[in-house]
Amino acid sequence: MALSGAIAMIAVGDIGVCGARGDEATARIVDSLLIVDSVADVQRVVITIGDNAYRSGGVGPMNAFTRCFAPSWGTPRIMSVIRPSPGNHDYDSGTATPYFDYFGARAGPPGKGYYSFDVGDWHLISLNSELYFGRGSPAEAKAQEDWLRRDLSGNRKRCTLAYFHRPRFSSGSHRGTPEMQTLWSILYDADADLILNGHEHDYERFLPQTPAGAVDSARGIPQIVAGTGGAALRGIRSQLAPNSVIQIHGHYGVLKLALGAGEYTHAFLDTEGRVWDAGSGKCH
Repeated sequence: MALSGAIAMIAVGDIGVCGARGDEATARIVDSLLIVDSVADVQRVVITIGDNAYRSGGVGPMNAFTRCFAPSWGTPRIMSVIRPSPGNHDYDSGTATPYFDYFGARAGPPGKGYYSFDVGDWHLISLNSELYFGRGSPAEAKAQEDWLRRDLSGNRKRCTLAYFHRPRFSSGSHRGTPEMQTLWSILYDADADLILNGHEHDYERFLPQTPAGAVDSARGIPQIVAGTGGAALRGIRSQLAPNSVIQIHGHYGVLKLALGAGEYTHAFLDTEGRVWDAGSGKCH
Protein backbone atom coordinates (compact mmCIF):
# COMPACT_ATOMS: atom_id res chain seq x y z
CA MET A 1 0.00 0.00 0.00
CA ALA A 2 1.48 3.34 -1.08
CA LEU A 3 1.07 6.29 1.28
CA SER A 4 0.74 9.67 -0.40
CA GLY A 5 3.42 12.12 0.73
CA ALA A 6 5.11 9.53 2.96
CA ILE A 7 8.69 9.75 4.19
CA ALA A 8 10.85 6.85 2.95
CA MET A 9 12.83 5.29 5.80
CA ILE A 10 15.38 2.47 5.75
CA ALA A 11 16.46 0.93 9.06
CA VAL A 12 18.86 -1.82 10.12
CA GLY A 13 21.48 -2.56 12.75
CA ASP A 14 24.59 -4.74 13.18
CA ILE A 15 26.35 -3.70 10.01
CA GLY A 16 30.05 -3.20 9.27
CA VAL A 17 32.35 -6.24 9.34
CA CYS A 18 35.69 -6.23 7.53
CA GLY A 19 36.17 -9.20 5.22
CA ALA A 20 32.46 -10.09 5.17
CA ARG A 21 29.98 -9.50 2.36
CA GLY A 22 26.71 -9.01 4.21
CA ASP A 23 27.24 -5.29 4.77
CA GLU A 24 28.16 -4.78 1.13
CA ALA A 25 24.96 -6.51 0.05
CA THR A 26 22.71 -4.47 2.36
CA ALA A 27 24.49 -1.26 1.33
CA ARG A 28 23.61 -2.01 -2.29
CA ILE A 29 19.93 -2.30 -1.32
CA VAL A 30 20.04 0.99 0.56
CA ASP A 31 21.85 2.79 -2.24
CA SER A 32 19.39 1.55 -4.87
CA LEU A 33 16.36 2.50 -2.78
CA LEU A 34 17.76 5.98 -2.22
CA ILE A 35 18.24 6.43 -5.96
CA VAL A 36 14.63 5.44 -6.66
CA ASP A 37 13.28 7.73 -3.94
CA SER A 38 15.48 10.59 -5.13
CA VAL A 39 14.13 10.31 -8.67
CA ALA A 40 10.59 10.28 -7.24
CA ASP A 41 11.46 13.37 -5.12
CA VAL A 42 10.58 11.53 -1.90
CA GLN A 43 12.07 12.71 1.40
CA ARG A 44 14.42 10.02 2.73
CA VAL A 45 16.10 9.01 5.97
CA VAL A 46 18.37 6.08 6.83
CA ILE A 47 18.68 5.05 10.47
CA THR A 48 21.14 2.58 11.95
CA ILE A 49 20.14 0.63 15.04
CA GLY A 50 23.51 0.14 16.70
CA ASP A 51 26.66 -1.94 16.18
CA ASN A 52 27.59 0.10 13.15
CA ALA A 53 31.16 -1.23 12.99
CA TYR A 54 32.89 -4.28 14.48
CA ARG A 55 36.54 -4.83 15.20
CA SER A 56 37.24 -7.65 12.77
CA GLY A 57 39.82 -9.09 10.41
CA GLY A 58 42.69 -7.68 12.45
CA VAL A 59 41.10 -4.23 12.46
CA GLY A 60 40.93 -2.65 15.90
CA PRO A 61 38.07 -0.52 17.25
CA MET A 62 39.73 2.84 16.58
CA ASN A 63 39.63 2.40 12.80
CA ALA A 64 36.75 -0.07 12.44
CA PHE A 65 34.51 2.70 11.10
CA THR A 66 36.84 3.87 8.36
CA ARG A 67 37.89 0.35 7.34
CA CYS A 68 34.81 -1.82 8.05
CA PHE A 69 31.82 0.56 7.70
CA ALA A 70 32.90 3.25 5.26
CA PRO A 71 33.74 1.02 2.24
CA SER A 72 30.19 -0.35 2.10
CA TRP A 73 27.84 2.02 3.91
CA GLY A 74 29.93 5.19 3.81
CA THR A 75 28.85 6.34 0.37
CA PRO A 76 27.96 10.03 -0.01
CA ARG A 77 24.37 9.11 -0.89
CA ILE A 78 23.85 7.10 2.32
CA MET A 79 25.83 9.40 4.58
CA SER A 80 23.84 12.44 3.43
CA VAL A 81 20.66 11.07 5.04
CA ILE A 82 21.96 8.78 7.80
CA ARG A 83 20.96 9.20 11.47
CA PRO A 84 22.68 6.54 13.60
CA SER A 85 22.30 5.13 17.09
CA PRO A 86 25.08 3.38 19.06
CA GLY A 87 25.37 -0.28 20.03
CA ASN A 88 27.65 -2.26 22.30
CA HIS A 89 30.28 -2.86 19.59
CA ASP A 90 30.46 0.87 18.93
CA TYR A 91 31.99 1.01 22.42
CA ASP A 92 34.69 -1.60 21.69
CA SER A 93 37.42 0.98 22.28
CA GLY A 94 36.14 1.46 25.84
CA THR A 95 34.34 4.62 24.79
CA ALA A 96 32.24 5.48 21.76
CA THR A 97 34.76 8.08 20.59
CA PRO A 98 35.32 6.38 17.18
CA TYR A 99 31.53 6.35 16.64
CA PHE A 100 31.11 10.04 17.43
CA ASP A 101 34.22 11.02 15.48
CA TYR A 102 33.04 9.18 12.38
CA PHE A 103 29.40 10.30 12.30
CA GLY A 104 29.96 13.76 13.75
CA ALA A 105 26.84 15.94 14.00
CA ARG A 106 24.72 13.15 12.47
CA ALA A 107 25.00 11.28 15.81
CA GLY A 108 23.65 14.13 17.92
CA PRO A 109 25.48 15.87 20.79
CA PRO A 110 29.00 14.43 21.27
CA GLY A 111 29.27 11.77 23.95
CA LYS A 112 25.56 11.38 24.64
CA GLY A 113 24.25 9.06 21.93
CA TYR A 114 20.65 10.32 22.08
CA TYR A 115 18.84 13.00 20.12
CA SER A 116 15.59 13.60 18.23
CA PHE A 117 14.44 15.13 14.96
CA ASP A 118 11.26 15.52 12.91
CA VAL A 119 10.38 14.25 9.44
CA GLY A 120 6.93 14.92 8.01
CA ASP A 121 4.27 14.06 10.57
CA TRP A 122 6.74 11.99 12.60
CA HIS A 123 8.96 12.66 15.59
CA LEU A 124 11.99 10.33 15.56
CA ILE A 125 14.06 9.60 18.68
CA SER A 126 17.47 7.92 18.70
CA LEU A 127 18.39 6.54 22.14
CA ASN A 128 21.51 5.03 23.70
CA SER A 129 20.79 1.62 25.21
CA GLU A 130 24.46 1.21 26.18
CA LEU A 131 24.22 3.70 29.06
CA TYR A 132 22.69 0.82 31.07
CA PHE A 133 25.59 -1.60 30.54
CA GLY A 134 28.74 -0.05 31.96
CA ARG A 135 29.13 2.33 29.01
CA GLY A 136 27.78 5.15 31.14
CA SER A 137 27.04 5.92 34.76
CA PRO A 138 23.63 5.69 36.44
CA ALA A 139 23.61 9.50 36.35
CA GLU A 140 24.06 9.46 32.56
CA ALA A 141 21.26 6.92 32.16
CA LYS A 142 18.96 9.08 34.28
CA ALA A 143 19.95 12.15 32.28
CA GLN A 144 18.82 10.37 29.13
CA GLU A 145 15.51 9.43 30.75
CA ASP A 146 14.92 13.00 31.96
CA TRP A 147 15.79 14.31 28.50
CA LEU A 148 13.40 11.81 26.89
CA ARG A 149 10.51 12.92 29.09
CA ARG A 150 11.17 16.57 28.21
CA ASP A 151 11.53 15.76 24.54
CA LEU A 152 8.25 13.86 24.43
CA SER A 153 6.38 16.52 26.40
CA GLY A 154 7.42 19.11 23.80
CA ASN A 155 6.59 16.91 20.81
CA ARG A 156 3.79 18.26 18.62
CA LYS A 157 3.98 15.67 15.85
CA ARG A 158 1.15 13.18 15.45
CA CYS A 159 3.36 10.07 15.34
CA THR A 160 6.45 9.04 17.33
CA LEU A 161 9.10 6.42 16.49
CA ALA A 162 12.00 5.52 18.79
CA TYR A 163 15.04 3.43 17.89
CA PHE A 164 17.88 2.02 19.98
CA HIS A 165 20.13 -1.02 19.88
CA ARG A 166 18.96 -3.53 22.50
CA PRO A 167 15.37 -4.83 22.24
CA ARG A 168 13.12 -5.11 25.25
CA PHE A 169 11.61 -8.30 23.76
CA SER A 170 13.31 -10.98 21.65
CA SER A 171 13.24 -14.63 20.61
CA GLY A 172 16.90 -14.44 19.62
CA SER A 173 20.04 -15.50 21.42
CA HIS A 174 20.05 -12.54 23.84
CA ARG A 175 16.44 -13.24 24.96
CA GLY A 176 15.45 -9.60 25.32
CA THR A 177 16.70 -6.82 27.57
CA PRO A 178 14.71 -6.02 30.74
CA GLU A 179 16.97 -3.01 31.35
CA MET A 180 15.10 -1.25 28.54
CA GLN A 181 11.81 -1.27 30.45
CA THR A 182 12.26 2.27 31.81
CA LEU A 183 12.73 3.70 28.32
CA TRP A 184 9.74 1.67 27.17
CA SER A 185 7.62 2.99 30.04
CA ILE A 186 8.44 6.60 29.20
CA LEU A 187 7.61 6.00 25.53
CA TYR A 188 4.42 4.11 26.37
CA ASP A 189 3.20 6.86 28.70
CA ALA A 190 3.70 9.35 25.88
CA ASP A 191 1.75 7.20 23.36
CA ALA A 192 4.73 6.41 21.13
CA ASP A 193 3.80 4.42 18.04
CA LEU A 194 6.73 2.23 17.00
CA ILE A 195 10.08 1.00 18.40
CA LEU A 196 12.93 -0.35 16.26
CA ASN A 197 15.90 -2.35 17.58
CA GLY A 198 18.93 -4.36 16.49
CA HIS A 199 21.37 -6.44 18.61
CA GLU A 200 19.78 -9.74 17.61
CA HIS A 201 21.13 -10.78 14.20
CA ASP A 202 17.70 -11.66 12.86
CA TYR A 203 14.36 -10.03 12.01
CA GLU A 204 11.38 -10.23 14.36
CA ARG A 205 8.16 -8.28 14.79
CA PHE A 206 5.94 -8.17 17.89
CA LEU A 207 2.33 -7.27 18.50
CA PRO A 208 1.63 -3.91 20.19
CA GLN A 209 2.59 -4.40 23.85
CA THR A 210 2.90 -2.67 27.18
CA PRO A 211 6.37 -2.30 28.77
CA ALA A 212 5.57 -5.43 30.81
CA GLY A 213 4.84 -7.46 27.67
CA ALA A 214 1.03 -7.59 27.71
CA VAL A 215 -0.79 -7.24 24.41
CA ASP A 216 -2.44 -3.81 24.22
CA SER A 217 -4.25 -3.05 20.97
CA ALA A 218 -5.24 0.44 22.13
CA ARG A 219 -1.98 1.96 23.41
CA GLY A 220 0.62 -0.78 23.00
CA ILE A 221 3.82 -0.21 20.99
CA PRO A 222 4.83 -2.57 18.18
CA GLN A 223 8.51 -3.53 18.26
CA ILE A 224 10.52 -4.59 15.21
CA VAL A 225 14.02 -6.08 15.48
CA ALA A 226 16.21 -5.76 12.38
CA GLY A 227 19.81 -6.73 13.18
CA THR A 228 20.51 -8.06 9.69
CA GLY A 229 22.82 -5.38 8.27
CA GLY A 230 25.98 -7.44 7.78
CA ALA A 231 27.22 -9.11 10.97
CA ALA A 232 27.10 -12.92 11.22
CA LEU A 233 23.48 -14.07 11.25
CA ARG A 234 22.01 -16.05 14.13
CA GLY A 235 19.01 -18.29 14.66
CA ILE A 236 15.78 -17.94 16.60
CA ARG A 237 15.13 -19.91 19.80
CA SER A 238 12.62 -22.75 19.50
CA GLN A 239 10.57 -21.25 22.33
CA LEU A 240 9.39 -17.95 20.97
CA ALA A 241 8.95 -14.88 23.12
CA PRO A 242 5.28 -14.09 23.83
CA ASN A 243 3.52 -11.96 21.20
CA SER A 244 6.13 -12.54 18.49
CA VAL A 245 4.23 -12.62 15.20
CA ILE A 246 6.99 -13.16 12.62
CA GLN A 247 10.60 -14.34 12.78
CA ILE A 248 13.08 -14.34 9.89
CA HIS A 249 16.61 -15.66 10.30
CA GLY A 250 19.43 -16.60 7.96
CA HIS A 251 18.84 -13.64 5.63
CA TYR A 252 20.62 -10.32 5.36
CA GLY A 253 18.35 -7.41 4.56
CA VAL A 254 16.88 -4.08 5.62
CA LEU A 255 13.61 -2.82 7.03
CA LYS A 256 11.86 -0.36 4.72
CA LEU A 257 9.14 1.89 6.07
CA ALA A 258 6.91 4.57 4.61
CA LEU A 259 5.96 7.11 7.28
CA GLY A 260 2.69 8.79 6.35
CA ALA A 261 0.14 11.06 7.98
CA GLY A 262 -1.01 9.02 10.96
CA GLU A 263 0.05 5.68 9.51
CA TYR A 264 2.98 3.67 8.17
CA THR A 265 3.86 0.64 6.10
CA HIS A 266 6.70 -1.80 6.72
CA ALA A 267 8.47 -4.60 4.85
CA PHE A 268 11.70 -6.59 5.21
CA LEU A 269 13.73 -6.64 1.99
CA ASP A 270 16.38 -9.34 1.84
CA THR A 271 19.53 -9.27 -0.25
CA GLU A 272 18.15 -11.90 -2.65
CA GLY A 273 15.36 -9.56 -3.71
CA ARG A 274 12.53 -11.08 -1.65
CA VAL A 275 9.97 -9.05 0.30
CA TRP A 276 8.87 -10.38 3.69
CA ASP A 277 6.38 -9.22 6.32
CA ALA A 278 4.74 -6.46 4.28
CA GLY A 279 2.15 -4.74 6.43
CA SER A 280 0.94 -1.48 7.90
CA GLY A 281 0.06 0.25 11.14
CA LYS A 282 -1.62 3.38 12.44
CA CYS A 283 -0.50 5.95 14.96
CA HIS A 284 -2.29 6.24 18.28
